[in-house]
Amino acid sequence: MTADDFRALYERLRSQAAPPAVNGRCGALRHLTPERVAASASEVRLGRTVSMAAPIETVPGPDDPEPAVHRMTGPSPRDLRSDALHFATDRFAMNVHGDADSHLDALCHVVFDGELYGGVPASTVTDAGAGRLSVDLLGDGIVGRGVLLDIPRLRGVPWLEPGDHVTSGDLTAAEAAQGVRVGPGDLLFVRVGHRLRRTELGPWDSAAARVGLHPTAVEFLAEREVSALGGDGNNDTAPSVVEDIAFPVHVLAIHAMGTHLMDYLGFEDLVPVCTRAGRWSFLCVVAPLRLTGATGSPVNPIAVL
Repeated sequence: MTADDFRALYERLRSQAAPPAVNGRCGALRHLTPERVAASASEVRLGRTVSMAAPIETVPGPDDPEPAVHRMTGPSPRDLRSDALHFATDRFAMNVHGDADSHLDALCHVVFDGELYGGVPASTVTDAGAGRLSVDLLGDGIVGRGVLLDIPRLRGVPWLEPGDHVTSGDLTAAEAAQGVRVGPGDLLFVRVGHRLRRTELGPWDSAAARVGLHPTAVEFLAEREVSALGGDGNNDTAPSVVEDIAFPVHVLAIHAMGTHLMDYLGFEDLVPVCTRAGRWSFLCVVAPLRLTGATGSPVNPIAVL
């Protein structure tokens, strides 16, 4: 994809997007109306809950050189030998935007052309945190109809190989094959098999080679008025197909359209449940941590079938 073609796509998607809201929901979450939230409850048939997050990594690997740190702060060995009351306590720290752990990107995450989404000045992000568009906009969570499109299932393979792309044609073909249609306000989840490949073959340097959406597939999100996008990879292919733009899908989805992204989710527990039920839509609950001024959050989306 040439730089000119990418710029034309960016400007087209940006012109169609809603501007940031001062209060309440902004960007693509405006498609998720109270009526659509209420209607999503009808997706529950089995009363079954399934996590779409992967366990947080604490061991270094080729795709996670700075893993999360989990340290026990109590009780001490001396406390364990006593008969008095003590509490087990611990401390946790992580790089939110790594290449292994499930996380959500806030709308302040992408700086492009010296701006954030909606023309918000990049200077609003300082050492003290993001002054606007941070993850605390999602303090009440995201609840709506989730739809999982399984691209390896469509192609008859266990996973897509790094460097491959998911196109708009793949998304519409997966809808037809799975008997589901993505609609306004939906939370779209796209499986490429990244997590299964990592489990079966071991981690690799996914910053250099991974599967994602082709930039033109973002038009599918705009046409269907999708409220959020989640993938089991980074959502962006590596190497990028756009010269000098390493993360074109992030730029288009977050910066141009105001769409929250969820990266490195895990769908391997959900796929068999959907297969047995013969249904690929569900009630979805996404609850990021309430972090003031943060550019993202670890996340554990829950599918309720």
